[in-house]
Amino acid sequence: MPILDVQHIEKHFGATRVLEDISFSLEQGQALAIIGSSGSGKTTLLRCLNFLEKPDQGRILVNGEKLFDAADPATHREEEVRKKRLHFGLVFQSFNLFPQYTALQNVTLAKELLSQERPDFKQNKKAILEEIREEGLSLLAQMGLSDRAGHYPHQLSGGQQQRVAIARALALKPDILCFDEPTSALDPELTGEVLRVIRGLAEQKTTMIIVTHEMAFARDVADQVIFMDSGVIVEQGSARTVIEHPTQERTRQFLARYAEQ
Repeated sequence: MPILDVQHIEKHFGATRVLEDISFSLEQGQALAIIGSSGSGKTTLLRCLNFLEKPDQGRILVNGEKLFDAADPATHREEEVRKKRLHFGLVFQSFNLFPQYTALQNVTLAKELLSQERPDFKQNKKAILEEIREEGLSLLAQMGLSDRAGHYPHQLSGGQQQRVAIARALALKPDILCFDEPTSALDPELTGEVLRVIRGLAEQKTTMIIVTHEMAFARDVADQVIFMDSGVIVEQGSARTVIEHPTQERTRQFLARYAEQ
């Protein structure tokens, strides 16, 4: 059983079809790269998976559990959607850190808020918060940021801020970690440090979906690649097959344009 099963997702904004009949599955421990030109629907797809947008058609299942079904209003309730978002961690293009909080506080904030819903929170508040703090420090160490835990976002480079954002996404232990062009807001010299972190997560068999324009990275790290154009999946398959030996003309044209840039 795949960890993620996306079935016939569609999304329209007015008369504009942004996603049309999107279907794919992802196995536990796999990395999926989604490539395509700006406006092809990649970011909208991630937002639908994270329930930041509501699809107009289709179903989304995680571990066989139906999280969303356009035909079933019971899956649309806001209180349920909030819980379902916890299955997905999302790292945005821009870092979206809270400027008034330290790196560690940015990592632990969501989990601290959720912990207040635990029935034993009042009795064990100190121990629970200390455990969350230690987990946050461990994640920052994993990102190579042990010495930056007490720094505020303005004291961090762009690459460091994005690594804090990755640690924040991992803090809630999502089933699937999603990246929306995580290096697009970085200077070229900082891109490598973020890609190294993602590469390390792939080596640890973290289940990931990565929207990226880094073709060499996608080829080397992803188990699967999906090429999207004009809101549809044009081609999908193994990373080396899609990037090195595409079968569809639109895929070949996109890769040729990218190679010329």
